[in-house]
Amino acid sequence: MELRVLRYVIAVAEEEHFGRAAQRVHVAQSALSQQVARLEAELGVRLFERTTRRVAVTDAGRTFVDHARGVVAGADRAAAEMRAVAEGRAGVVSVGFVGSATYDVLPRLAREVRAQLPDVELRLRGELLNPALVAGVLDGTVDLALVRPAAFPEPLTSEPLRTEPLVVALPATHPLAVGRGPVELADLGAETFVVHPAGELSSMNRVVLDACRDAGFTPVETIEVGETSTLAVSVAAGLGVALVPAPVRSLQLGGVVYRDLRDAPTIGLTLLSRSPDASPAVARVARVARDVVG
Repeated sequence: MELRVLRYVIAVAEEEHFGRAAQRVHVAQSALSQQVARLEAELGVRLFERTTRRVAVTDAGRTFVDHARGVVAGADRAAAEMRAVAEGRAGVVSVGFVGSATYDVLPRLAREVRAQLPDVELRLRGELLNPALVAGVLDGTVDLALVRPAAFPEPLTSEPLRTEPLVVALPATHPLAVGRGPVELADLGAETFVVHPAGELSSMNRVVLDACRDAGFTPVETIEVGETSTLAVSVAAGLGVALVPAPVRSLQLGGVVYRDLRDAPTIGLTLLSRSPDASPAVARVARVARDVVG
């Protein structure tokens, strides 16, 4: 029993005329009549009563047409959904974010994908460090990741998105929390610094300590924390100061003041994927991410 024959039966039932039904489904009337007759023989029932003036649907025909409409509608929905998946307009895409991008890019990406690709399901994972994001893209649990620049293993593909200046996060009670001009990093030489973990866990740690050395000092004490939100909370609690990418300003937290730095060091933001293995939906979300960050 083919879908096209079910469409023929539905057309005859709705038109109550073999000629008009044949025109509607773009087939010769004789071919349509033969296909319907063959189906009736296969089912062992008459679907239509034929007279010289009209075609009437039998009781069995009405029951069959109801089933046929359900089957055809289901097949049409499935075909439409598969076209949407093939074109990247539907599917599931997992996106991971390093700390600062969690507050800046994540909400804007979510809004734009919902507006442009309403049938794409986004699975968002924020506040992760580079190694966890790289591992996620490698094992397929993350489709796209916004990470800090690094030496990425094959078969990952990286694309620079932007460069972000660092700002200093200060407790609101800090003497440098007030003022208009940029802060000199050298003026923080006696401060405790709240930083991300050392080693390969975070590229931010190296960037911050290199910036301090370029300013002529090494922090007398550091406090390591994993998440950017915890870093900001530690600053608010007065445990130290921190250098963070400028988009962290989006994390509004009482007790923290962000000040620009003179000759601010910078850090990049990179889009990581498994291209060319990316699905059409992943490719579409990647394009939205580029637009949002740009």
